[in-house]
Amino acid sequence: MKYLPLNPEIFIANRRRFVEKMAKQSIAIFNSNDELPTNADQLYKFKQNSDLFWLTGIEQEDSMLVLFPDNPDPKFREVLVLVRPNELKEKWDGKRLRKYEAQSISGIQTIVWLDSIEGMLQPWIHLADNIYLNTNENDRKSNFVPVRDYRYAQEMRAKYPLHTYKRSAQLLKELRSIKTPQEIEVMQKAIDITDTTFRRILGFVKPGVMEYEIEAEIWHSFLSQRATGPAYGSIIASGDRARTLHYIDNNQECKDGELLLMDFGAEYGNYCADLTRTIPVNGKFTRRQKTVYNACLHLHQYAASILKPGISIVDYTKKVGEEATIVFQKIGLLRKSDVKNEDPENRAYAKYLYHGISHHLGIDVHDLGTRTSPIKPGMVFTVEPGIYIEEEQMGIRIENNFVITKTGNKDLMKNIPITVEDIESLMKKR
Repeated sequence: MKYLPLNPEIFIANRRRFVEKMAKQSIAIFNSNDELPTNADQLYKFKQNSDLFWLTGIEQEDSMLVLFPDNPDPKFREVLVLVRPNELKEKWDGKRLRKYEAQSISGIQTIVWLDSIEGMLQPWIHLADNIYLNTNENDRKSNFVPVRDYRYAQEMRAKYPLHTYKRSAQLLKELRSIKTPQEIEVMQKAIDITDTTFRRILGFVKPGVMEYEIEAEIWHSFLSQRATGPAYGSIIASGDRARTLHYIDNNQECKDGELLLMDFGAEYGNYCADLTRTIPVNGKFTRRQKTVYNACLHLHQYAASILKPGISIVDYTKKVGEEATIVFQKIGLLRKSDVKNEDPENRAYAKYLYHGISHHLGIDVHDLGTRTSPIKPGMVFTVEPGIYIEEEQMGIRIENNFVITKTGNKDLMKNIPITVEDIESLMKKR
């Protein structure tokens, strides 16, 4: 890992929170992600299962966590399972965790090697009434590849058909959506790295620069600050390409007079930042660009003002849509007749703002959490309205990250330049 060691209290607290939600006489088992092949003998870069990381801080492949709070032997109430270090494999692929290292990272004292866990697990399961198994229940999930969690669930049901099976994901969706203060600290580090990087980019962008050169500068800045890299595929979209929400080709020239939409964020300690800024390639907004940008900034500020405990993301999005309807009329995108005759299922404003305003943020950039239940203190959300105008070949989006407090929210990106004046001033110093 490139980042400095995280406080193990993060994972100790997370396990405690999960165990408190478990039914009595239950055992919970979590698996690492698969190592996935590309072609020939190559593998994709390994990415740990975010639930297992949330509970342990362990990034190594072939790892497991077993939680059995009612185990008669206290030593085995939480067990971390690791692959046994192998001298030959380490010569090729690098060092694997020793027990003392895993204990330091996770705060778990009992470490068992993977090649010996099966014989230990069986008598524990015989003592339990319920088995918690994990699957991906992120509402945005769109891939149904039978990964290790699903294969393991099938194997367990075949071996132990008379146990009651429960869904860890149901508990994790609630727990992971509420960040502890220690988790917020790590997210703030990712955000601060992103802040430094954005300021660097403001001094780098000019007419003629290629989108991929900007992406390279982002990578360089992230890695030089101990980030693992980008939290997701960076979007570097100049001109009309900014209207494509997940544009990641990043292979075109940024031209004089265009706006440049940049959506990027650092990953630090596996926690994500998620920033979007739209800047003028030549350092100066035109009058029309400034008008639309300030309209988007107004929507951003309005959305932030109503993002408070008690509102659901569904209701919050509706309110932002109502405000967008008013704003879009003021800047000439909608007429009163457009609004009067709109389809309630396809609101008129959606022609120019066709995505959601906020999503949960954490270990995953689209983190676990509900859209329909009232939001709670400790949740972290993006606020990211946009305005996309095909007729003007213009796309603008402004995004910050907010943690919900008891009375409102706190902007974790409040120090990152956001106004027309601040952006122009910093770009003028190039």
